[in-house]
Amino acid sequence: MTENPLDALARHAARTSFADLPAEAVRAAKTFLLDSLGVAVAGSAAPWARQVLAGADRWGAGEESTVWVGGEKLPAVSAALVNAYFTHCLEFDCVHEGAVVHPMATVLPASLAAAERRGGVGGAEFLVALVVGVDIATTLGRAATGPIRFFRPATAGAFGATAAVCRLAGLDEEGLRNALGHVYGQISGTLQPHAEGSPLLAMQMGFNARAALCAAELARQGIPAPRDVLIGPYGYFPLFEAGQYDLMEALPRLGTEWQVTQLSHKPFPSGRLTHGAVDGIVQLMARHGFAADDVEAVTVRVPPLAWRLVGRPDVPDPAPSYARLCLPFVAATALIHGTVDVPHFAPRQLTDARVHELAGRVEVLAVPHADERAITPQHVTVRLRGGRSHEIELEHILGHPQAPLGLARHLDKFRRCWGYGPRPLDRGVGEALIERVERLEEIADVAELVTLMCA
Repeated sequence: MTENPLDALARHAARTSFADLPAEAVRAAKTFLLDSLGVAVAGSAAPWARQVLAGADRWGAGEESTVWVGGEKLPAVSAALVNAYFTHCLEFDCVHEGAVVHPMATVLPASLAAAERRGGVGGAEFLVALVVGVDIATTLGRAATGPIRFFRPATAGAFGATAAVCRLAGLDEEGLRNALGHVYGQISGTLQPHAEGSPLLAMQMGFNARAALCAAELARQGIPAPRDVLIGPYGYFPLFEAGQYDLMEALPRLGTEWQVTQLSHKPFPSGRLTHGAVDGIVQLMARHGFAADDVEAVTVRVPPLAWRLVGRPDVPDPAPSYARLCLPFVAATALIHGTVDVPHFAPRQLTDARVHELAGRVEVLAVPHADERAITPQHVTVRLRGGRSHEIELEHILGHPQAPLGLARHLDKFRRCWGYGPRPLDRGVGEALIERVERLEEIADVAELVTLMCA
């Protein structure tokens, strides 16, 4: 590779204009903007959300940006951290399956905090920032070819959020290169909280959203940063991805294949790798008419990535974050309720003996796959009492671009999330937010979205 890949990322982020975006990229950006805002409303009522806010409130005074839903004013870096936690803590935010990255959880909170601080950021400009941020975060994820070793949604997300914030700050290519270098020194993202089901997992999204704002400001001050932060001897890919990457396949897609159009909706608030089991069970129940009490056993065959990250054992009294990433628990919940939704991870549900008894009859098996990033195919077999079996194989899980959620279910998810906030939110205001996002490129200041979220 003759060109430093950091130059390609900086060039894409600096030069892309709204006129460059095809209609499908604009449509997808609006869809996942609204989806992410809705998820964050529900996340603001999640366990530890108030404590995260209380901690951030002690890290410095300032009224630059707004905490969503509650309306508290904080320095932009702190507001971005809190709002990123809200966005990811329910495991309900969109994901790029090929990259294994949740880009909006870092890109959107950092971008809206930066836009509020600056003021007067128009909707078209904001959409460009979101799209290039998603592009850069997911390009790094797609370039990784080995098994995931760090929490890539946070680590790759840091670069995407930095690119988006720099766009809104008006930095040129040189400034972008410096900012991307500065954020590399701050990124965090261990998988240990994923393994334990700790709230630190979602907080790492916040740390990296905050880092993006810090990095952009350091670059704006003209402070030079290291340049070879992606493929240098101690760069991102040698260290975070163990040297297993192929940028020659991923970089040429910048500006020609818009990764925001490849994001998957999450129809259920649990790890995306559990969704094949839920989708398969719900389809089989609708097709064959059985109920949870009819089920003898369930076997779910998944690629190694899914087995490693969500094939964990059920435990009697799981933390919500553990349960959302436990395929047996999530599958049992789907059998009992016919779906999986936010209330199914409330304290009483987490200790429901019926759920845990069913979870004990769910087996997760790994099936070899050549692609370490592969989420599918997932194969679900339900064996009923009496000996009958039903099975289904999913190449694309509900919410994938090839199995889209559709407009009606997208809006239904947003409206449900709007109702899951910590206090009653006016439904008419929620509908107004839908309308504003739909015509976002016409809006003079995207801070209007934040105002509606806190109305």
